Amino acid sequence: MTDIGPLHRNRIRAGSFGVDAEQYDRARPTYPKEMVELLVSDHPRTVLDVGCGTGIAARLFADGERQVIGLEPDPRMAAVARQRGVYVEEGTFEEWSAGERRFDLLVAGQSWHWVEPYAGAAKAVEVLRPGGRVGLFWNQSFPTPPARDVVKDVYERHAPELGERSVLLGLRDDRLYSGIADLLGADARYTDVCMLTFAHEAAYSTDKWLALTSTHSDHRTLPSGQLERLLEALGAGIDRAGGRVVVHYETTLVTARTTAGSTG
Repeated sequence: MTDIGPLHRNRIRAGSFGVDAEQYDRARPTYPKEMVELLVSDHPRTVLDVGCGTGIAARLFADGERQVIGLEPDPRMAAVARQRGVYVEEGTFEEWSAGERRFDLLVAGQSWHWVEPYAGAAKAVEVLRPGGRVGLFWNQSFPTPPARDVVKDVYERHAPELGERSVLLGLRDDRLYSGIADLLGADARYTDVCMLTFAHEAAYSTDKWLALTSTHSDHRTLPSGQLERLLEALGAGIDRAGGRVVVHYETTLVTARTTAGSTG
């Protein structure tokens, strides 16, 4: 089985998003409509959004027919989600209690890698009804030329460690997704495990790209002086390249159902 990695243990990075939760909500991209439609195609009535952050994904699943509950460990992020109309309970998924509640659909947008993978898989079975669906998804960004070449050069000079591995630059190891799919596929409590990819695009002005950049935990946790120099150089370089970054996004979805006989 592919190693999913230890990112869930890095609580400093996990806690960095709430430093400016409002900026996170403004800057982060949304998710493809086609993916949302697939996840709600069997008409779930109750949805649990794990690691809901500021509610970007939760708001996509909310409508008059569905009850959406967000679960978020950072009270700063949870506060913004509530301001946006999302009902949120606070806590980590591993420690949170659903009580007698069972859900039709569990989603996690850009967050499941912060959950201990084996405990998370077991807990999802516990809180889903038999036959309920899990939908775990991540955006990965691929800046396109000419901005891509400018950005690459800036990282080589100011943050080479990020230039080699940051998801913002399309460099996340895809084994994260396949490892999670493998884990669910090896668990007899899950069935119909599959991994799908959805494409979409977005364009950013220089200022909006810099705002997005500084919401990523690997950037947010850089020493302040290094982050400031990186952002300054990125801004100058992108302006020279036309002041616009066009990004091709790939959203990877890992989805599965709990088996009819699963009991947690």
